[in-house]
Amino acid sequence: MKAIHGIQMIGTQRSGSNLLRVIMDQSPDIASPHPAHILVNFIPLLHLYGPLTSQENYAQLVSDIVDYVNANPVPWEGVLFDKQQIIDQSNSNSLFEINRLIYEQAVIRKAGTLWCCKSMNNVYFSNQLEEHGSIKKYIYLYRDGRDVAASFKKAIVGEKHIYFLAKQWKQDQEECLKLKKTVPADRFFSLNYENLIADPERSIKQLCEFLNIEFTSNMLQYYTSDTSRITAASGEMWKNLEKPIMNNNTGKFLRSFEVDDLEIFELVAGDVLTELGYPLYSSSRNAQLVSVDKIEHYKNENIRLKKQSLVDAKENDLKKRKPQEQIIAEIKERVMA
Repeated sequence: MKAIHGIQMIGTQRSGSNLLRVIMDQSPDIASPHPAHILVNFIPLLHLYGPLTSQENYAQLVSDIVDYVNANPVPWEGVLFDKQQIIDQSNSNSLFEINRLIYEQAVIRKAGTLWCCKSMNNVYFSNQLEEHGSIKKYIYLYRDGRDVAASFKKAIVGEKHIYFLAKQWKQDQEECLKLKKTVPADRFFSLNYENLIADPERSIKQLCEFLNIEFTSNMLQYYTSDTSRITAASGEMWKNLEKPIMNNNTGKFLRSFEVDDLEIFELVAGDVLTELGYPLYSSSRNAQLVSVDKIEHYKNENIRLKKQSLVDAKENDLKKRKPQEQIIAEIKERVMA
């Protein structure tokens, strides 16, 4: 059997990560399924299971995670999980081991050698991932944070007020850049979204070289694949995956930002924008825009906007997310009962 290794994509959502995921998934070497966000969702729940040294507790965790992945809004095509097999193959009783074995099932089905996890917030668990040893290489995908914010404003997930969008984006990039300093250069690849869409062939060839795999032309024909079709049909956020790369998909914030949005974002995250090579556009620096009183107002507005985004969301988007939400609710209720 070929040796199998893990890749972790890091950064912030709405940065072209699903585009990159489906491009990579066209390679015969890589399985890159839509993320179920196993670590992000189950680390906060681990205390409910008790010590995982107990086989009964560990078996329950494995069972819940398999059910959760099976309920993913975008299904893992053709991947069938055997709960007992995961338990038997575990080298240790840990959430990180379950995460590894879940993803390995996807690449084993494909007879490839690499699996890629697109749960970008896993950068916050990089110490545990390094200790576990399941990630061979990291891909840091980054995009102009102001365009990321403009995209999140229209999405069903994430923060909604510009202050909190800027704060989250800044924090994510700083965490990624910190990791970059701690792992060897041959394990860390930085990919700029704007470069990716401007010259996709060059960018993907460089990525393939980093991963030691062969570039294939069908990687850039991703939009004709079943993976893209199924993902696009699963939510409004992913509808563009059935289209070729949009080379001009940049600078949208210049047209969509509202009053003070640009200045607030650059006050909060201007230093990181500059570090990543993005120009600043705001000519003034009104610190009052991020005063304590203003932030309290932004907090309330953020809550209101999040609620409104759910009201405005398409019924199909909400329906696709219900099964996983129900599983998490049942886990909490089961322990409390």
